This record gives sequence, C-alpha cells and structure tokens, in this order.
Amino acid sequence: MLLIFPPIAKACEPPAGVARLAGALQVNGIPCRLWDANLEGQLWLLEQQPTADDTWTNRAWRSRQQHLAALRNPAVYVNAGRYNSAVNDLNRLLMIAGRADQAEVALADYRHETLSPVRSRDLLQAAANPAQNPFSSFFQQRLPELLEGITTVGISLNFLSQALCSFALIGLIRQQYPNVKIVLGGGLVSSWLSRPDWQNPFGSLIDHLISGPGEGPLLALMGHDMSQCSGMPDYQLLPLQQYLSPGLILPYSAASGCWWNRCSFCPERAEGNRYRPLPTSLVLTELQQLVQQYQPALLHLLDNALSPALLQRLIEQPPGVPWYGFVRFEKQLADPKFCHALKQSGCVMLKLGIESGDQAVLDRLHKGIELGMAGLILENLRQAGIAVYGYLLFGTPAEDEAAARRTQVFVQQHHQAITFLNLAIFNMPLFGDEVAGYETELFYDGDLSLYTGFQHPQGWGRGQVRRFLRQEFSRLPEIAAVIRRDPPVFTSNHAALFCAVQLRDASSS
Repeated sequence: MLLIFPPIAKACEPPAGVARLAGALQVNGIPCRLWDANLEGQLWLLEQQPTADDTWTNRAWRSRQQHLAALRNPAVYVNAGRYNSAVNDLNRLLMIAGRADQAEVALADYRHETLSPVRSRDLLQAAANPAQNPFSSFFQQRLPELLEGITTVGISLNFLSQALCSFALIGLIRQQYPNVKIVLGGGLVSSWLSRPDWQNPFGSLIDHLISGPGEGPLLALMGHDMSQCSGMPDYQLLPLQQYLSPGLILPYSAASGCWWNRCSFCPERAEGNRYRPLPTSLVLTELQQLVQQYQPALLHLLDNALSPALLQRLIEQPPGVPWYGFVRFEKQLADPKFCHALKQSGCVMLKLGIESGDQAVLDRLHKGIELGMAGLILENLRQAGIAVYGYLLFGTPAEDEAAARRTQVFVQQHHQAITFLNLAIFNMPLFGDEVAGYETELFYDGDLSLYTGFQHPQGWGRGQVRRFLRQEFSRLPEIAAVIRRDPPVFTSNHAALFCAVQLRDASSS
C-alpha cells in the first residue's frame, strides 16, 4: 500500500497521520510505502526556473538553497531578520511558480483563481484536469516508481489547502492507473462525512472514504482484524533530514477529540467527534521508544488539549527531549511547583486558548476558564521559563466591542507572560447545535462548506472586529511587540524554536 500526504501544508515536520497508519499496517504484516508529496513537491517547485524577472524573484532564486539551509540551521533561529528573509523569499518563489496554472502557492497555503476547495464540482474539475495543477509534472515523475506493485493508495487529506492538489493527484492516478484502489481519509474528509446532509459526490472517483482515526477501517479494507489496529508510528520511511526545521520535530498524538468537549460552537462537538485517548502508559512507552529511535530535536504533542493526567505523567516520566503542546488553563498550572516541574520535564512552550479577557464571554461560551486563575497561570509559566503561545478569539456571539476592549486590557496587563499571540475571528460551525438561534449566510458558495456567516446580535460583525484589531488592538506597543514575535508562515510550528531567545528578551525588558 502507498500512503500519501499531499501538498500544501507546513513542511517543517513529518506528517503524523500517515506515520501512525504505517505503524498499524506493518505490525499487521502489511507492507507499505510513505510519500510526503507535500515536502517533496515544495522542494521540487522551488527548483523550477521562475518566469518572473524582477529584483526580488531573481534574488530569491539565487539564494534558494541558502534559504533552505538556513531553515535547517539552529543558528538562524536567533536571528529573526535572517529567518524572515528565508521564509519570505521561498514563499515568493512558490507564488511565482504557481502563477502559470492560476494558482497561488505558498509554504502553508494553496489557492486557485477560479476553483474552490469547498465546492465538490471544483474538486472534480481539478481531478478531471490534473495537468493544470502546478505539481502535475512532479506527480507524473514520481508515481511510476512509487506505484510499482501497488494495488491500493491511501491519501491523508487534512486541510483545505491540500484539497485541490489532492484531487489533481487522484485524477492523475485514475487516468494512468485505473486498477489502483483509492482510499481518502484525514481530518477534512472526516468533517465532510460528519455533515448531516452528506451525499457522496466522489463515488465514481474514490473507492473508499474514511472518517476519524483510520487504522481500523484501513486494516478492515485490507482484510485484517480491526481489533489489532495498534502500532507505534513509523517515520523511518519519510525523508527526515529534509524537513524545514533545525533537527527533527517529531509529531505525536496521544488522543483524538477533546477531553473538555463543552465549549459552545466547538467544531469537534458539531461533528460528533468523541474523545479517544490512548492509555497513558502506552503513550509514555511509545514516546520513550520514538525518542530513542529518532533522536528528535523537539517533540510536538498534537492533542487538542493535553489531559491533566498526561501532564502529570510527563513530569514523572519525561520524554527526554524538549517538547510543546496545547493545554487548557487547568488548576494544576496554578501551582508554581507544577509549572517548574513541567519545565524540568522538557516543556519549552505551551499553547493556551485564552480566547477572551472578559469573564462573561468565557462563561457564556462554557470555556471553563476563570480569568483570575488564567492570569496567575500565565505568570507561573513565565517564572518557570515556559513560553506561552496564546490564542484569542474575537467576534463570538457572546462578545461585543466593550468585551473586546476588556480582552485588550487583559493582554496588555499580562503581555510579559505571553510570548506569542494568535488573533482569530470567530467562524460559526455550519451544523452546530447553536446555529438555529442566529440569522446565517454562507461565507462561500460551496456544498462542502463547514462554517457559516451570521448576524451578530450586538452588531459586532467581522468588519468591525477587523478594524478594531488592525487600528486599535494591534497598535498598543506592548501587544504589538508580542504579535511581531510570531514566526511568519510557520507560526506555532516554529515558535518553540525561538523560545530561548524570546524568553531571554522578555525577562530583560
């Protein structure tokens, strides 16, 4: 079997999903190949002679290999200017390379002038005309070798930015290898299949669609017992030295779904995704074995929120390398000793959903966050030397302009404890329980849309929110300094690599 991770996504770490699938297949005696077409495709596209002739493009072309080497060099992560130059120049080359095919390609995104990933007819058109995709020549070069002796292909489609390229690849396989079975799974596919109005428009193109964790269903399709679907992730078939990071960042999922699962407008709830944790003892054993085998520079724990039990066990049995992941504002973190123990376990950064600096908003959204405790936790993490990548969400139905200003005050008060900051505007899940109470209108004309626009009950619409963020929130000097630290394009995936520098700068200010 051939497992494929398609373009475009951030190519700074190996794809965890296909590695987990490979482990499950191989422990059951099913041989497989892995193809990170995302990483390989981006590197291939960067070697295509650009059609533009301007100073920026010519400079970027001459320096492309130096830029790739820079992103793999730890020394560059103490020099934000050098890092930003490498990222921006590589982005420029990808953008120019996609123009001939009416595509806007970037290190973390893919858009098309006329085709949309939320319209099934556009995805089918991409499949019917694969030669019009900028990666078409690359796909055609690689497929003959990769598909030799292969009867089944599995494609992991997780993000909208992968959809059009995935279907171009599917169309090419259908045209040139009609006897190969195609299985499509991944996070985006799971979201499609969770729609209550789902009717499969891809039946003539794709043999099987898989929702949720794919190990069991994939083994069943291969004629094996679904109950024997465990297997440690296998990354060794991937080009581990080529990712755009200084040393291997090893991704690992200890659970799918969210253990909290109570927030209003939560996409996980709207899609009916239940919490499926691996046994904590198994997680620790696998982490220890993976660290010994691959010697990563950094461990990326992918869970929507690491459970309190797992955090405690990571302290008791550290993985042995620096790590980071997403957590909630839990009582454990209100204990300074616990935060220091996390630091000793190797934790270099925690991602935290602050969401709002207004207690009434947090309560109405059932976030389970108490602002007084949140402020204490942020300070505890600062004192312990753990970086914070904070997430804010503006424009929810519970928020108005006054509440947004209280969020601004909260961030300003705690700016020294917030190392990085992500600002997001609320999207309402199309099929959530709460949607019926609002007047809605679709963002996009597409039968695969997952979110909807809505009439804000306080008149605090997306336009007003954008102006507030641009003209007021982001202009406060303390907040602007935090926002500027965010690594362009790679954002939280590279932020932990900057943490030593950022924390040193914050403590001296």
